[in-house]
Parts: sequence; C-alpha cells; structure tokens
Amino acid sequence: MKANKNIKSGLNAVSVTVFVLLAGTFVAFFYWGYINIPLLVLFLIITILITSSIHIADQWEKAVVLRMGKYKGLKGPGIFFIIPIIDQVDNFIDQRVRVTDFTAEQTLTKDTVPVNVDAVVYWTVWDVEKAALEVQEYVTAIGYIAQTGLRDVIGKHELSDLLQERDKVADVLQHMLDENTSPWGITIQNVGIKDIVIPQILADAMSKEAQAERERRARVILGTAETEIAEKFAKASQQYIDNPVALHLRGMNMLFEGLKEKGSMVIVPSSALDTMNLGAMGGLVSLSKTNEPVPAHKPKQIYEPEQAKIQEPEKTDKSEKTA
Repeated sequence: MKANKNIKSGLNAVSVTVFVLLAGTFVAFFYWGYINIPLLVLFLIITILITSSIHIADQWEKAVVLRMGKYKGLKGPGIFFIIPIIDQVDNFIDQRVRVTDFTAEQTLTKDTVPVNVDAVVYWTVWDVEKAALEVQEYVTAIGYIAQTGLRDVIGKHELSDLLQERDKVADVLQHMLDENTSPWGITIQNVGIKDIVIPQILADAMSKEAQAERERRARVILGTAETEIAEKFAKASQQYIDNPVALHLRGMNMLFEGLKEKGSMVIVPSSALDTMNLGAMGGLVSLSKTNEPVPAHKPKQIYEPEQAKIQEPEKTDKSEKTA
C-alpha cells in the first residue's frame, strides 16, 4: 500500500517567476538573433532545472530530502534549494498538534458489559527524522494503535470505573499510547473520552438503582431527624416536670398560636384543660360575653323565648278560670 505523503508540487510562486523571467529572456535573445535554436533549447532545459531546485516549506513544516534514495537531511521552513535529479523532496511533515478520533464498539468491560466508547487523541511530531524513517504511515498507525489501546484499557476496567473515573482511564491510555509512539518521534499530548454508550436495558436498571439509593438516603435522613427531635423533646420534658407553670404557659401559647387565625378551630382534650386549669378561664370568658350589652339595632333574640315561656302559663290560667 502506497503511503499518503504530503508531497507538494515543484511549482511555487518563486520558481514560476524565475522560470518566466529566464525563459522570456532566452526567447527574446533568440528573437533578436543572439542565439540559435540549439542554444535556446539548452537554455530552456537549464531554466527548468533551476526552477525545479527551488522549494518552499511553510512555517509549521519540515521537508525530508533524499539524495539518490538516501536520507540527506531536513529543510525549511522557508525557501531552500536542492540539486536537481540527484536530490528529491520525499515528504513535508506537519509539526502542528493534530487530532485523531477513534472508537471502540461493542467492547466488553472487566465485568462483561458491552460498551461503545468514543475518544479523541491530540498528538504532534517532535522528531521529523524518526517519523519519516521509522514508520510508513504514522497518521494511520496512530489511529489503529489508539483504537487497540482503548479496547485493552476497557477490558481491564469495570463499568463503574469507566463511568466515574474517565480522567484516570484517559491518563492510562495516554501513557500507553505515548510509550508506543515515542520511538516514531511522535508524542501523545492528551487523550479525551468523549462518550460512553451502554445498553438501554442496563441504563434503565442503573437509573432505578440510583433512584432507590436516593430514596433510602432520604429515609435515613428523615429517621435521623426524628431521632434528634425525640431527643430534644425528651430534654424539654425534663424541664417541664419540675416546672408546671412553664408547662401551663407553653400550653396557653400553643392555643393562642392555633386560635389567632380567623376561622380556626382547635379541639383540646378535657384532661389537657384540667391540667392547665383552662376550664374556669373558659367559663369566665363565656360569662363575660353573655353580659355584654346587646346592640339597639339587633332584636333581642335571647330574651324573646324567655318571655314566651313566661306568658304561656298566664294563658292557661285564664282558660281554667273561664271554664
């Protein structure tokens, strides 16, 4: 399989300009009669060789130069010259940070759970000579070795570790890849786990388990709160045992808090009233309300039945006398 090399064309702005200038000059000399056709052909061949020796590498690139098939050295960045026919620019290697996506589909974890993991690796070429001489297609090789390493790491970890400790798994994978790519002059700068996909049935089961765990924690917290409340009530009861006045005041305060809202009704056991001596107090309050003057604009509904009861016997007495 032929390697996918970044080989630029020999034509660039500088070489084209030099070719146009030299070729135009020689054609003009031929037109004016200074040279003949064989010289014109010779000069044109020389012009082609000169222009083919001019190359330009970008700022982030290094050019690998071979002389008669052997490694000669690196050129660039910028403009550089080679010996035509003898030298050859084999490849332009990019030294910027590059990104490679890779996946591991249907890979079993240590606890035999099939997962699909998507990851990304950031890498760069730090030694161009090794990258050019030690590996044929380093871009493809990195993709394959990253996928193989990811499958290996997944097989050594359980599903809970993959889900909860992504950073640690990514660090392990980074060190593993860096050990394999370092002899190629390539360093792995960072590895990121983008996504972990688990079967839907397992996801539903984990969701139910998490919900049950949250409910259990809520009940434990509620039980703990009840225990603390009971302890506080026990301490309060010790204070009220030897201080009945404080207990009465507390009971009256509770009744006041319950009755201060309009339309509220509180049912209190009679034993509690006797304990707090609220029965006599309630009678006094009702008596004071009955002795209140009745407004003039309202009929005296309370006294009318009493008058009716008093007048009924008089009527019966008159009827007896007439009889």
